[in-house]
This record gives sequence, C-alpha cells and structure tokens, in this order.
Amino acid sequence: MPLILPDQLPAIDELKQENIFTMGYKRADSQQIRPLRLAVLNLMPLKITTETDFIRILSNSALQIQVEFMKLKSHTSKNTPVEHMLAFYRNFEEMQKEKYDGLLVTGAPLEFIDYEDVTYWQELQEVFTWAHHNVTSTIYVCWAAFAGLYHFYGVPKRNTPQKVFGVFNHQMLSPELPIFRGFDDEFFAPHSRHCEIMREDIEKVPGLNIIAESPEAGVTIIEARNGREFFITCHLEYSPLTLDGEYKRDLAKGKPINMPQNYYPDNDPTKTPVVRWRAAANLLYTNWLNYYVYQETPFNINDITE
Repeated sequence: MPLILPDQLPAIDELKQENIFTMGYKRADSQQIRPLRLAVLNLMPLKITTETDFIRILSNSALQIQVEFMKLKSHTSKNTPVEHMLAFYRNFEEMQKEKYDGLLVTGAPLEFIDYEDVTYWQELQEVFTWAHHNVTSTIYVCWAAFAGLYHFYGVPKRNTPQKVFGVFNHQMLSPELPIFRGFDDEFFAPHSRHCEIMREDIEKVPGLNIIAESPEAGVTIIEARNGREFFITCHLEYSPLTLDGEYKRDLAKGKPINMPQNYYPDNDPTKTPVVRWRAAANLLYTNWLNYYVYQETPFNINDITE
C-alpha cells in the first residue's frame, strides 16, 4: 500500500527511483479507505534528508498511511528553504486540534544544551503532553527520546566521554514483544550521539521497560504505556551513507571525531560502508505501524484518548 504524501514533496522523486509507491492527497481522498494518520515532528536541520529517510522506512508497511509534517512556531529552520516549510509543514498550534494514529519525533543536534535552555523547549513540551492524550502510539528518536524521557519521567541524559558513533550489535530483552516480531536473535543499528541514558536511571521509574540494549552503545529502546511510547536512542532510519557524511563533514571542519565503528570494511573510509541494519529497521517500523498503531487505534480517530 502507498504512503500518502503532499504533492510535489521533494522526497517523492528519489523514492520513485527506488520503486517506492506514493500517492497524493487528492487521489487518496477518492478511495473508500481510512488511512492511518501519521504526524512527523522533524527537528533535524536538514529536513528534506530526514523526510526521505523516514518515508523510505515507513513505505514497507502494507497499510495506507497519510504522512503530515509538523513544525514548531517557536523555531525557524535555518537549513531548509522557507518555501519548503510553507508548502509541506503545518504549525503544531494548528495540528494540536486534531488526533493522529501515530507520531514520530526526530532527533536534533542539541545534546550539549540543557533542555530548559533549548529555545523551543516550552512548545516541545506541549507537543509531548498533547501526544500523550491525542496519539495512539509515538516513537521518539535519539535526542527526542532523551527529551521525552526527561519530560515525562524525569530521566536525565548523561554526556559520554566520546561520541557514540558507529553501527553496534544489540540484544533484545523482551523478544516476545510484537515490536520485535520477525527479528533475528541480535540486530545491528547505527548510533550518532554525545549522550546516553543510564540503565540505573531507567530502572528507578515504574512503567519504563528497557527492551533492547547494546554492550557498546548502551540502552537503546525503551517501551512505556504498553507500547503507547517508544524511546529509541539509535538511528535505524539512517541511509547507508549518513554516518559517512557526518564523519567526513566533521573531519573537514577539524572537529575531533573518531571513525564510526563497525562501519567501513577493514576500517578503511575509502571503501563503501556495509549496511547491516536495513532488515531490522524495516521490521521495527512495520511492526510498530501494524501492532501498536493500526491494531490499537479506533476506527473513529476522534475516539483516541489517553
């Protein structure tokens, strides 16, 4: 089934070359199907790249999904054309009047800033609280996962001595959960962050369940409210060359950066990286959409409650 996207969204052309089926809003309106409504709060600076990454991974579901992009009135993107934001994004203050089957909140390069010092922290907290009552299930990714855990449960983030950077092996602590249906015994996932969540901080909070972690990268997936919330510290949505681009960007700027671990063959950055996370990424998001969104959301979307 297709993803329903705004006509002329830049990601569509690239996705068509990958044989990914998309559909415009007008064509979808002519069909007698209620698609799942999925909102994406995109906090990343390069919004078009992040849009494409998430649309690609969501497209593997057999469900019909209408994707809508959210922005914060209190923050103006400096790295995405104003015309793009006006054409494809709506302010949260408008979208908060509606309900959604699912919500994705992306990461942001804000690890070194205290939450209260983030310019849009107050509005972001409003989004989190709204989602708690008006969205069937929400995935918070990387910095958004740290921020969500802090907002809802008071869990602090802790900066790491070195950047957690590379592709790491993970174990599932609750492999019986539907989110892991079809997974192998272990899975790989990319990480790119300067902070972490400590196991002991999570274990102090009733209702938070660590369901996946890595010996090298630490706590990776936390589940809450029986799947109404997932906090994911890795980047399963990353394209094959995202870590490569980050590494070479920081090298060019003279920033201290270690080579991403377990990424380049023979640790040779001139060689094409090996992708080992694509299957897990597709499974996780497809399982989320099926078991935690589609099968849990009411047919009448206005019946979604806390």
